[in-house]
Amino acid sequence: MNQTAQTEVVRLDGVAMRYATGPEVLRNIDFRLDAGSYHFLSGPSGAGKTSLLRLMYLAHRASSGTVRVFGHDIASSPRRSLPGLRRRIGVVFQDFRLLDHLSVRDNVALPLRIAGVDEPVIQSHVAELLNWVGLGNQLESKPTTLSDGEKQRVAIARAVIGRPSLLIADEPTARVDETQGVRILRLFEELNRIGTTVVVATHDQHLVDRFHHRVLRLEDGRITLERDGRAPALTREAGRVATPL
Repeated sequence: MNQTAQTEVVRLDGVAMRYATGPEVLRNIDFRLDAGSYHFLSGPSGAGKTSLLRLMYLAHRASSGTVRVFGHDIASSPRRSLPGLRRRIGVVFQDFRLLDHLSVRDNVALPLRIAGVDEPVIQSHVAELLNWVGLGNQLESKPTTLSDGEKQRVAIARAVIGRPSLLIADEPTARVDETQGVRILRLFEELNRIGTTVVVATHDQHLVDRFHHRVLRLEDGRITLERDGRAPALTREAGRVATPL
C-alpha cells in the first residue's frame, strides 16, 4: 500500500447510491477524507447526508463507483474483512440507539464485550470514558432516566470505547440544546487532537460557523468543499483535509 493510501481514511470516486429501485440519492460523488482531519457534513434535510455516512461506515454499498475505506476497495473486499474495518469506525447516531434494559456502564462496555476484551480492562476503560464525558456518577443509571444530552454523551462514549480511527456522528446535536451541542463538539475536538478523524453531519449552520473546521456541503445529491462556511479556491496541497478530486 502506498503512502497516499495509508493517509486516506475514506475515498469515493464516481459514487452513486440508491435504495432498491428508487431514484439516486447520491450521484457522482468524488472526494477523499484524510487521516487526522475534522469535517462537518452540512446540507438541508433530505440532501443525502445520512446516506453518505452509511457508505462511510459500511452499512450500505454504493450502486456504482468506488468506495475505499482505510485503503480497501469495499466492493472487491471479501465479506470476512468488513467486521475488522468496521471495528476501526465509531458511529454516533442521532437517535442514540442505547439499550434501555442495560445500565450506562453496560451500554458503553458492549462493543468491547463483543470483541472479547478481558473484563478488568473493560471496566477500566468504561470508567475512564464516562468520567471524560462527565457521567462518571451515572454508571448504574438506565438510559430512560437520562436527559437527551446525557444519552448522547453515553452514545459518544460507546462509539469511542474501541479507540476508532474514524468517528462518524449523524446529527449528534439535533436533540440537545446549544450548550450541550457545543460540549459534544468540543469532545470530538479532543478526540481529533489525539489523531481520530472526525466527520460530523449537521444542518445547524450556527454551530458550524462557531467551529473552525472544514465543511463538506451536500446538496441535491452532490458534494462540494467549503472552508469555514465559505467556498474558497482549493488546491491539492491543502494537507490533511477532505479534498474534491
